[in-house]
Amino acid sequence: MSENQETIGSSTPEPDAGLNRDPEDWVTGDEPMTAAQRSYLDTLAREAGEELPADLSKAEASKHIDRLQQRSGRVSGGGAEEK
Repeated sequence: MSENQETIGSSTPEPDAGLNRDPEDWVTGDEPMTAAQRSYLDTLAREAGEELPADLSKAEASKHIDRLQQRSGRVSGGGAEEK
């Protein structure tokens, strides 16, 4: 590849194809949360009895979603006991 040619991706593979990348490292992490994130986060927050700011970034919303999923037990291995 030419030294001056712009590229995307990486010359070395990224472990787990980037699926476990910290939201703070996302290129678009500082953009406003998506409509899907907002809807799901609203559901999780209501179930947990929490109020969250409506102006979260994508990265912030993702972190809250992960935290609330674990707390609610919506993800296997979460904090709530399965019935």
